[in-house]
Amino acid sequence: MKQTIVIKVDVINCNNCRAKAMETANDMDGIESVRLVNRENIVVTGDGVDAAKLCSKLKKKLGFASLEIVKEFKETTEDNYGTNPTP
Repeated sequence: MKQTIVIKVDVINCNNCRAKAMETANDMDGIESVRLVNRENIVVTGDGVDAAKLCSKLKKKLGFASLEIVKEFKETTEDNYGTNPTP
């Protein structure tokens, strides 16, 4: 099952910490994409990713990581993107 995982990390003022966080998250099996949002949340998309293990790895590398959201990933298609249904 493809899922989206959001983990809160403390990398606001440290460029090296951001790089460590992105690299650590990207090293896991099944990861398709990793994004840093607002310099405090890492958003990971992947198939079969162990969210708890990922959070634990980030906590060991950075000192703080908190698992915020795990949800099923839903792709947007071109058919329904940008169209407003009429009542």
